[in-house]
Amino acid sequence: MLRAPGHGPPVCPIQTRGNLPVARFAVRITILSIRYSFDVEVSHAARCVQTPADTGENRARRSAAVSRQRTIVIVAGIMLSLFMASMESTVIATAMPTIVAQLGGLSIYSWAFSAYMLTSTCTVPVYGKLSDIYGRRNIYAIAMAIFLVGSVLCGLAGTMEQLVFFRAVQGIGAGGVMPLAFIIIGDIFTFEQRARMQGWFSGVWGVSSIVGPLLGGFIVDNLSWHWVFYVNVLPGTLALVLVWLAWKRRGERHTVSVDYAGAALLMSGVVVLLLGLAELDRPRGLLLVGAAVALFIALYFVERRSANPVLPLYLFKERLFATATLHGILAGWAMFGSLSFVPLFVQAVLGTSATEAGSTLTPMMLAWVVGSIIGSRLLLTRGYRTIALVGMVSLTLGSFLISQIGSDARRWEMMVYLGMMGIGMGLSVPSFLIAVQSAVQKRDLGTATSTLQFSRSMGGTLGVSVMGVFLTMRLANALVAAGIDPGTVPMDSLIGGEGGAELPAALMDTIRAALAVSIEGVFWLAFIAAALGLVATAFAPAGRIGQTKAMPGVEPLRAQGPEGKLEAIGGSTAEDTQNTRVKEEAEPI
Repeated sequence: MLRAPGHGPPVCPIQTRGNLPVARFAVRITILSIRYSFDVEVSHAARCVQTPADTGENRARRSAAVSRQRTIVIVAGIMLSLFMASMESTVIATAMPTIVAQLGGLSIYSWAFSAYMLTSTCTVPVYGKLSDIYGRRNIYAIAMAIFLVGSVLCGLAGTMEQLVFFRAVQGIGAGGVMPLAFIIIGDIFTFEQRARMQGWFSGVWGVSSIVGPLLGGFIVDNLSWHWVFYVNVLPGTLALVLVWLAWKRRGERHTVSVDYAGAALLMSGVVVLLLGLAELDRPRGLLLVGAAVALFIALYFVERRSANPVLPLYLFKERLFATATLHGILAGWAMFGSLSFVPLFVQAVLGTSATEAGSTLTPMMLAWVVGSIIGSRLLLTRGYRTIALVGMVSLTLGSFLISQIGSDARRWEMMVYLGMMGIGMGLSVPSFLIAVQSAVQKRDLGTATSTLQFSRSMGGTLGVSVMGVFLTMRLANALVAAGIDPGTVPMDSLIGGEGGAELPAALMDTIRAALAVSIEGVFWLAFIAAALGLVATAFAPAGRIGQTKAMPGVEPLRAQGPEGKLEAIGGSTAEDTQNTRVKEEAEPI
């Protein structure tokens, strides 16, 4: 039911300078759409399993009918998971400049992001496979517990090195939280319902993303940066309790083994690659990159022979899955790379507060939500590739415009460009996600979903790491060109560090100009990645998610075969998918 805007607790109690009315309006609009969509979708799901016809399908559906109350509890827990996981990235991005100013270590600024993204990226496919084997609930609980412990440890960090290490611990848990949330939704709802609900869950994600930057800035400016990590504890604990109590499905315990060798090679290869990229200007860096290539080659041969590979190589034979994965890597590079360095630019170059830096990210997150809602609805009537292409054009154009900014940039301009990037991600990411989920067989649903999440996280990890190395190298060269020894400059002085008080104003202006030029180059790397992602999306196979008449589900995504006949992209027929869906829905939650 649609509630009046005045009902419920205050939506956004965060006090910010000049941004409160807009933030409250945006959050209230999103909250209203979530409330309305939630009631509609749960009612629709209930109707799907309570039809009077005495057919085999309907008997299976009635036997699988989960109480509306339990469904609400599960969905509420998933909502909190998405809220916490998405708020994490924006809160930390806003707070990191201040954290560096207090702890020092601008040279390893990017590693606070990379360590988190590295461990979360490498554990994503492992969690997906473990959930297929041992059940969603158990693996979800383990992932959430690790994430919460890591969050507390990050808040207790006393040095930048400790923070980087604890962020890695936090990432180990984060690698399972968001992918498992979407996998659980894939278990509960049909493809048609999932397409409708994708925008709804993106709306929940969007609320946290809107609140996140503002909350991060508020905490840093008024409390302590330690609390940007402690803020995860309450929603994370509540989400864990809700899902654990409501999710009662007991899947069969398979006797297959986990691909530990593949997981170890994958993580080792990524770690060695990132270390090599960090030292590309030295011979040791080239040796590390070569070692990473060797590890990835070994990974390929191990995965070919593994019965349960962490990276399903057989899925990459399908053009849809291959292009979706490549899109995830390149779009993740462009988006998360920009997200990590925009607050640094706004605070250090434009000289704003943490709250203002956080509010700069708000349009991007709000646009991401709007794009996701629109794109998910259009998937029912339009081809997924068309929607994804429109999104990638917006992402590429926005990243190009933001690469043109300088030290005299106005903050509202950056907000517009970031909004264009958010629209692009909102249109393209759900399009590929739902298309792939509709094409793969049920046994591969968890692995395929987590692999797509893995690709976006991997792109973000590589992007942040490479852009961080590029920033350090270019900044050093810019300072040398200005006649300044980089080793004598306390770089944290640009963002509130104590060393800035002792430097002449003219020197500070020179350092700030050098940093502006360096970050502009970083944004150029994001544009290149987005442009390549646009090209990759253009090579995706054309297809549309079509609604079946036999049940309120969706046929596998279909495309023109070599002889002009329609064929299922995922290698399964419509009948196979329908039978799988009936069997899946007959299993109690």
